[in-house]
Amino acid sequence: MAVFETHIETDYRWGIWKMEETEDDLLSLFSDPSQIKEKMQHLSAKGRRLEWLSVRTLLKSLCGEEKQIEYYPSGMPYLSDQSFYISISHTRGYVAVILSAQKKVGIDIEQYGERILKLGAKFLNEQEIKAINPDKEVYHLLLYWSGKETVFKVLGEQVADFKKYLLIEPFVPEEKGLFNAKELKTDAQQSFLVYYQTHPDFVITWC
Repeated sequence: MAVFETHIETDYRWGIWKMEETEDDLLSLFSDPSQIKEKMQHLSAKGRRLEWLSVRTLLKSLCGEEKQIEYYPSGMPYLSDQSFYISISHTRGYVAVILSAQKKVGIDIEQYGERILKLGAKFLNEQEIKAINPDKEVYHLLLYWSGKETVFKVLGEQVADFKKYLLIEPFVPEEKGLFNAKELKTDAQQSFLVYYQTHPDFVITWC
């Protein structure tokens, strides 16, 4: 089993799964592989099928039992038994899942790549652009994007405009750490503590 990393905290747990197995390898980990295979018939692309299976295998690993994932009309996932709030993310070669029995959670994993250098102006405001560390520009930009994705997963469509409605306070990117984020859409202007880790293949944030 390719559990890449897991974290168990008091009120939440999360993990990363490195996708190295075949589809048949993953199916064999479930109590009723034929039922699982039937549920993924709508997925034609091999990569998407592996992601789908990897998410559910990681979920089983985190929970100690198989769980059914459903989706709201917005696309946000939930567990059919309502045992945990859940958030899911995937990037090339990895999937990530976070769970909490107490509160809404968000997680995002992003592949490391310099394409992000061309996109910063689309999701960063002026204050955030000025705070970018030029020596760690790619990681810094990826963490800004990933952090906003994570908060969006907690709040939903009300903050879909990342540049206008989500603000990340200045921080110096390290191998791991945390930063503060704030939504600017509502009168409450809620604040969030976003944790992060960097890796040669990806960055990951959770809240």
